[in-house]
Amino acid sequence: MNSTPVGRDYCQEKGHHLQRELNFSSTFSLAFAFISPIVALYSIFGIGILTVGPAFWWGLVVAMAGQLLVALVFAMLVSRFPYEGSIYQWSKYLLGSRFGWFAGWTYICTLPITIATVALGGAGFVAQLFGIDATDKMISVPIALFLIAFATWGNTQGRKIFSTIVWLCIAAEVIGSVGIGVLLLVEFKVNALSILIPDAQVFAWPEPGISGFFSSKVALAIAYCGWAFVGFESAGAVAEEVKDPERAVPKAMLFCLLSVGAVVAFSAFSLILALPTLEFPAGSDPVTVTLITHLGQIAYKGMLVLFIIGFLACMLGIQASVSRVIWAFARDRTIPCSDFLRQLSGDDKLPTRAFLLTGGLSALLFMLSFTNIYPLLLAFSIAGFYLAFAFPLVGACISVLKGDWREGPFSLGLLSIPAIFAATGWTLFEAVNISWPRYPELAWYENWAVPIMIVFLAMAGWVIYSKWASPSYAHSMLRAVADNE
Repeated sequence: MNSTPVGRDYCQEKGHHLQRELNFSSTFSLAFAFISPIVALYSIFGIGILTVGPAFWWGLVVAMAGQLLVALVFAMLVSRFPYEGSIYQWSKYLLGSRFGWFAGWTYICTLPITIATVALGGAGFVAQLFGIDATDKMISVPIALFLIAFATWGNTQGRKIFSTIVWLCIAAEVIGSVGIGVLLLVEFKVNALSILIPDAQVFAWPEPGISGFFSSKVALAIAYCGWAFVGFESAGAVAEEVKDPERAVPKAMLFCLLSVGAVVAFSAFSLILALPTLEFPAGSDPVTVTLITHLGQIAYKGMLVLFIIGFLACMLGIQASVSRVIWAFARDRTIPCSDFLRQLSGDDKLPTRAFLLTGGLSALLFMLSFTNIYPLLLAFSIAGFYLAFAFPLVGACISVLKGDWREGPFSLGLLSIPAIFAATGWTLFEAVNISWPRYPELAWYENWAVPIMIVFLAMAGWVIYSKWASPSYAHSMLRAVADNE
């Protein structure tokens, strides 16, 4: 299928009733909340310091550069195809409905797992705030389920209330990231800049060949830091609710990634220079140790409130994004219960039923934290983003090779095609890097978690696609309608 855009009557043909009430700032706020500098940084900072050392900061720079390439290509795609569902829609119009369906399926499988993961992290901060044991499942589970319920409620209350909540969360995030970063850098800097210089061990390969590279600390740092810069594509998930989406959404997407990248890099830089030691006890969190050492327990409690707000904002943004993709699937009648899920609710015409489904799936997946399958889901949630990103990028590459590539209002000119191939190469590299079985000390199913989940979800997706989304199913539905008439 070529990349010629569908007409403006597409939305009407599909029974579209969404309201275009969002502008650049509200679209930016959604994507900013999804990425969430607090979640992006504090989810990876501890493990980065403990496994790679202060030089892991350069992994943020590399990951940011790679993701900027991806964002530039996605900006071109959403400018050409400004339709609800982002990755699903772009892939569909580049290489056909089946290709698009599996792109959307990968994304839909990834995000509810991510919500459950973020809820678990947020529950840990809530438990710390009240001085209770976060490792006790009887405590963490109810807290996490409450956070998921709150995110679901926030998404169902209308665009204005949602936007207000998100902007308040963003304000808290800026204070918690930039404000604390400035304070640490000005008042509590204890390490020299030389601490950031990588030593020989960072680049050392434990063994020859490609396996040695992917087992090195430099590859590990890039893998971890890749988690910090996903979510900017969520601006495209609400494209049909945005005024002048061909121009507003690309700008929101790029500005979001650049601003979050700057905040995360600065905050990590400040924390590293303020580290009181490089020898942390097993099981300790470098962020907690650093903040308590310099600011004290009372100030740290205040920081926990900001962290919790940041995690809530992230959950709100993720749920808003994946629910739009589910709704886009339902509008095309390519998933079970499409007629139920495609209905819009309230004066704002929101996909409330998709919100409720996403919240329910996230809660169900979180309950799997009691089981041995949860590590598999957790590992896949990171790689799943890059696998989903690969679909439209590969589609764009094929479109270029076939001579079908066309550009929308946002374009890089002569740099468009090089950017497409560079972004695709980066995304495939990062997908392999994150998925690489580099931990022989783990059980085999944990070490190979991502390939196992890919096979399982691909099989499940094929069953669902064959039953509800294939051309043969569409033909059978048309015959049923004709017979009834």
